[in-house]
Amino acid sequence: MSDTPVKQQSTAAFYGQAVASFAVAMTATAIGIYRLDANAWVRGFLAIAVLYLVTSAFTLAKVIRDRQEAGEIVSRVDQARMEELLTAHDPYRKTPDPRQQSR
Repeated sequence: MSDTPVKQQSTAAFYGQAVASFAVAMTATAIGIYRLDANAWVRGFLAIAVLYLVTSAFTLAKVIRDRQEAGEIVSRVDQARMEELLTAHDPYRKTPDPRQQSR
């Protein structure tokens, strides 16, 4: 069985850029809703809708990530089983003749 290290998918710079982008988008949306020429109920509704959209996006991303990781784990287990079978198999081992065993 091979010991393959788990690779990190993203760099620190990419992570920082993603966090900064999220912060700018949320700040701009909050300022836009605050400065909107509408009554408080409309602004409140839009703020709740944005928060619901953000939490739904995070949940969807987590579900997709979890499903992908589960598929990778199953693939690794299947690969380990196949490697175990291949290492245990000796193509030069003499197998008993079934006709001689029945006599």
